[in-house]
Amino acid sequence: MTFTLETTDPASSARCGHFTTDHGTVQTPIFMPVGTVGSVKGVYHRDLVSDIKAQIILGNTYHLYLRPGLDILKRAGGLHKFIGWDRPILTDSGGFQVFSLTGIRKLTEEGCTFSSHIDGSRHSFTPENNVDTQRIIGADIMMALDECCPGDADYQYAKKSLGMTQRWLDRFLRRFDETQPLYGYSQAVFPIVQGCVYPDLRREAVEHAVKHDREGYAIGGLAVGEPTEKMYEMLELVCPLLPSDRPRYLMGVGTPVNILEAIDRGVDMMDCVMPTRNARNGMLFTWDGVMNMRNRKWADDFSPIDPKGTSFVDTHYSKAYLRHLFMAGEMFAAMIASEHNLAFYLELVAKSREHILAGDFRRWKESVIPTLSSRL
Repeated sequence: MTFTLETTDPASSARCGHFTTDHGTVQTPIFMPVGTVGSVKGVYHRDLVSDIKAQIILGNTYHLYLRPGLDILKRAGGLHKFIGWDRPILTDSGGFQVFSLTGIRKLTEEGCTFSSHIDGSRHSFTPENNVDTQRIIGADIMMALDECCPGDADYQYAKKSLGMTQRWLDRFLRRFDETQPLYGYSQAVFPIVQGCVYPDLRREAVEHAVKHDREGYAIGGLAVGEPTEKMYEMLELVCPLLPSDRPRYLMGVGTPVNILEAIDRGVDMMDCVMPTRNARNGMLFTWDGVMNMRNRKWADDFSPIDPKGTSFVDTHYSKAYLRHLFMAGEMFAAMIASEHNLAFYLELVAKSREHILAGDFRRWKESVIPTLSSRL
């Protein structure tokens, strides 16, 4: 995997560039739709490519390990072939999912033991077997196994957690370097910078991650309970410390405003389940603001879903029709809304790239944020 930095906005830390994997090139900044179990919920692959303009999607190691399981994935020839996706894929190590299993998981120096949310069976992830698992899944970009420290953790817990994450990283990379890809194409690995909301721990985490000199770096442990201002503060601290010639991936963030603020601070890659999860509940993000499609006000509004959007669903279907589908309980409602939200997010980062190249990103960002965060 190679990364090329093209330019930086003169009034901010926003950057644009591109990285290349064996499954294709991705332009940054980029938002990556989440395909947790090998599918982006409610969206055809053809629409991910043609309408949403997705360049890379995510899979999740925890969920794929449990179902369909490693035997099926290996016999299929890896996740790309199993799901029929020929563009890049990134896999989370599953650390965040295990972190979320409060009460049915245990963390030790060796790794993490957890109970399946499907059938209660017991399993364990170690740095070593997590590498083996992600080799079998076959993602172009793998995440190192870490503990996702809660955003409200006290300093002593955060320090202890970071120490274990760093030792896990050393073991993960040692195993990664001892093994080879299984399917004839290369795989990259990103260390994850943790440290909660404590500046000295974040600095220590960056120093430890960077010494391993990998293809890119992830920033984890944000948007997990800490105030939004703290998230931005940590990004302002961490991004300048990371190598400028490697991509920076902010994990699990966020709203359209979060996306723009992260780009402003030097982030290149982002993902979040929010576009599809909120879509299934009738919440749409548009260039005019946020809409709840169940509101009575849309019942006889025959204007396009998003008059300023460019996706097929934006221009082809009306607000009134989409509201009707939600009120009728039709699955097509969630499909249309999911396609719209993902197309909006991809258009948001594409426009960000255009304005970074034009040298006026900061001014443009500040002009659109009030509207994007308004409720219609």
